[in-house]
Amino acid sequence: MHIQIVLFDGFDPLDVIAPYEVLYSGGTASGGAVTVELVTAEGPREVTSGTGGLALRATGTLDPVRADLVLVPGASGRVGKEGEVPEENDGVWAQDELIPVLLGRTLDTGLPALLKAAMERPGLTVATVCGGSLVLAMAGLLEGRHASTHHLGMDLLDATGVRAVHARVVDDGDLVTAAGVTSGLDLALYLLEREVGPKVAHAVERLFAYERRGVVWRDHGPTPSTP
Repeated sequence: MHIQIVLFDGFDPLDVIAPYEVLYSGGTASGGAVTVELVTAEGPREVTSGTGGLALRATGTLDPVRADLVLVPGASGRVGKEGEVPEENDGVWAQDELIPVLLGRTLDTGLPALLKAAMERPGLTVATVCGGSLVLAMAGLLEGRHASTHHLGMDLLDATGVRAVHARVVDDGDLVTAAGVTSGLDLALYLLEREVGPKVAHAVERLFAYERRGVVWRDHGPTPSTP
């Protein structure tokens, strides 16, 4: 299973590093059954995160044909105050911008078209952490799908026609989404369990001294009679 984790200007480092390390360790524990790389829509380049100028280098180009799983992180920046209007900056990315602005700016890149191709390719799973699901939602790719995101972004999911679920990880088949930033650990461990097997996932869980949190929500079983 080859996994591509997408970088874009202003990405949240923890959304990337936590799943990367878990999935990379899953590859080691499985004898190479999992490979993972950092990519962008534009190709190999250094990408600056939204956290203090920390940068990571993408070594490849997002390729929905070659990837078996594509993971999209959220952005790191200012949450902003209610009603705050973003300052005009000619579309140039800068540190400390509002998170919705950073996420929205991805719509002006080649990323939405590549993600659309990924969503349409049979056998490919798209996963997101935190605001990553908002990137897909704002591109019009999640209408009618079940998904989660950071609790501050739930209204935006609803507004784009997504069936927002307040859960740490939501499994909607070929779409698996996670909530706030630390849920990237839970997402990656769940993906290892689902795609490779529980023994490998358990070995990585022990290595990281971290136990997955919360129930993985799926649209299955009876509807609860009480909240």
